[in-house]
Amino acid sequence: MHSFTEENYIKAIYKLSVNGTQEVNTNAIAEVLDTKAASVTDMLRKLSTKNLVHYIKYRGVSLTKEGERVALQVIRKHRLWEVFLVQKLKFNWDEVHEVAEELEHIGSPLLTQRLDEFLGYPRFDPHGDPIPSENGEIKQKKQRLLAEMDVNEDGVVVGVNDSQPLFLQYLDKMGISLGSRIKVIDRIAYDNSFEIILEDDRNLLLSSEVTKNIFLSA
Repeated sequence: MHSFTEENYIKAIYKLSVNGTQEVNTNAIAEVLDTKAASVTDMLRKLSTKNLVHYIKYRGVSLTKEGERVALQVIRKHRLWEVFLVQKLKFNWDEVHEVAEELEHIGSPLLTQRLDEFLGYPRFDPHGDPIPSENGEIKQKKQRLLAEMDVNEDGVVVGVNDSQPLFLQYLDKMGISLGSRIKVIDRIAYDNSFEIILEDDRNLLLSSEVTKNIFLSA
């Protein structure tokens, strides 16, 4: 068993790296977890003694195989709980992250197995992120950012790059959700904003920042 704080650090390192093994600097971890660099250094030393991270002072940190396994299990629980909250308790997709942040630390493997079974073994969470399997395998969707698409190309929304409530609430206001079909009508050279059309024939103008945070089917 690992503490709440230890799991948060391990998950943060995994998300900041490509696959948990790329080195991450302490300042980046401190920023994500809203703590001091000195506190990060202390925790990294502790995680290193538990063989959860590879840590060399001034060079950064990466996860060991065991650390990566722990990170994927925490992420698995988080995303399964998000599915449960949306599908069974009728939360909106912008309301589930903080609740799932607490539920992801429940340690019972049997509860996680039963939750997965109860939900019908979902492959993706309400934001389109893949749910790691019990063995830590992740099946990624073929996808690309709306920002990378050309005029007259279209695709279905399969995920978001930003799951913060304000962004999700914005998408709700625009009528964009997972499964929405989007076609690019124009790219505005001045600010790289996009004019799009939805399947209900509504035209919208989306900023460059927004298009960098919407994944469409490839």
